[in-house]
Amino acid sequence: MTDGTAVNDFHGLRALVTGGASGIGRATAELLAARGASVAVLDLDPSTVDKPLRGYTADVSDDASVRTAVAAAVADLGGLDVLVNNAGIGAQGTVEDNDDDHWHRVLDVNVLGIVRTTRAALPHLRESAHAAIVNTCSIAATAGLPQRALYSASKGAVYSLTLAMAADHVREGIRVNCVNPGTVDTPWVGRLLDAAPDPAAERAALAARQPTGRLVTADEVAGAVAYLAGPLSGATTGTALAVDGGMQGLRLRPAGR
Repeated sequence: MTDGTAVNDFHGLRALVTGGASGIGRATAELLAARGASVAVLDLDPSTVDKPLRGYTADVSDDASVRTAVAAAVADLGGLDVLVNNAGIGAQGTVEDNDDDHWHRVLDVNVLGIVRTTRAALPHLRESAHAAIVNTCSIAATAGLPQRALYSASKGAVYSLTLAMAADHVREGIRVNCVNPGTVDTPWVGRLLDAAPDPAAERAALAARQPTGRLVTADEVAGAVAYLAGPLSGATTGTALAVDGGMQGLRLRPAGR
């Protein structure tokens, strides 16, 4: 976990993180807590969530489940200031490779999951003096990646949704931004690598396509989320912050040239 003990900018704030039991969500929840926030985690399986985090069972593809979990979390926290829409699932393949059911499933979780959680949270965020929403998007929203047609479509929708939400709610004092991670070293990526014919070669290829030459860490993405969610970023809304090792904007020459 990123060391946030020297920073206390979230003191007194209440945050909710979806998909917060592992990966980017867990790193984000722990960092916000370390920086002073009271944090609730919504996840399909929150059994690994430890104090000071509070865990709540929720399926972002089910509206009733989301509304129940958000209501319980907000009641326990005593309000809500920050919502991190991080829950999501991946998909591989070209536009030919996934059937309609798979398309519906990924879009239901990655896009409508944000819609459901935000709908449930907005009445509470409107009561906050430091309201912020951060959505986990992806480099796949702004760069064409091979074998990621469905996943890219879902994250492209998240990017556009972020901008629309920012426009809709800015005059209510609610800031909305997103982070666009590159390939992050998370359990999901680990499972993809394990399924590859040559996991070591696949990891090396994923690392090499990022100009820094390595995968992004979950803690690095959490740091970007905390920046966007924090009260010191009060003038930042409708922004996508790339945390991608330079993939979005850098075009390096081959090494040694």
